Amino acid sequence: MVVVGATSGIGLAAAIAFAGRAGKLVLASRSAEALDAAEAACRRAGAETVDTVAVDITDPDGAGRVVALTLARPGRIDVVVHTAAVMGYGGVEEMPADVFTTVVDTAVHGTVHLARAVLPVMRGQHAGTFIGVNSLLGSVTVPRMGAYATSKWGQRAVLRTLQQETRDEPGVAVCIVSPGSINTPIYYQAANYTGRAVRPPWPVLAPERVATVITQLADRPRRHVSVPVGPGNPLIIAGFRLLPRVYDRLVGPLFQLAALTRGRWPPTPGTVHRPAPARERVHGHWPDRADESRPTAE
Repeated sequence: MVVVGATSGIGLAAAIAFAGRAGKLVLASRSAEALDAAEAACRRAGAETVDTVAVDITDPDGAGRVVALTLARPGRIDVVVHTAAVMGYGGVEEMPADVFTTVVDTAVHGTVHLARAVLPVMRGQHAGTFIGVNSLLGSVTVPRMGAYATSKWGQRAVLRTLQQETRDEPGVAVCIVSPGSINTPIYYQAANYTGRAVRPPWPVLAPERVATVITQLADRPRRHVSVPVGPGNPLIIAGFRLLPRVYDRLVGPLFQLAALTRGRWPPTPGTVHRPAPARERVHGHWPDRADESRPTAE
């Protein structure tokens, strides 16, 4: 079982969940230091073996290194979970171009690179499950989150296309998980050009909820749908599609109320270009704690 983005949030929660099944794991992330902590957590949870590889999934060769390491150990790839993502807040006009591009690249090209490396192996095995963690923002848009929404709409298009293109191999499944607001560190490590501190909007779910869905899909893949995680997701998507004028009128004020705090926040690229290993963990700090409401150091 391979988890990409395995050192924080949903990725780390999924890795620990698979470890609890005494699985053989390969963990991938940008940060070697954070991978050491993730490896230790998975061993404590009961993993049979844990191998790690520090790669940036936006590097076309990175996914190949993950696959090569995996095949050199267990000799096959049963499940791949792609959770790697970076987030950015700020209007399309105000966010630096390099930040916008990297947010999109991580989700879209990261998924493409990983799929191109993994799916031929699964086809050769005639078995395997590729799980992409998308988002509610892969189905709707929100002002000042254009970079992240673009990344997730693009990633969703890649994953849906892969679902269609793997129909000729019944043993290979491509699955999509679409969480809503989840209590992970990504919000507090995000690039931020709004001038205000941000937080996950209510209702906020635990990352273990998403990890449970991921492990269920590993057992019983669902090839033709996106599996939502979040009670409000269907209602929000319905409003976006069926009542666009009402949605557009309400989404800005609701974003201000739910996602922005009163705290001031200087412009920062957050962890978009490089990780902050010391702050990677399963959970974010929702409800907000003042001692961590500060920008990530560049």
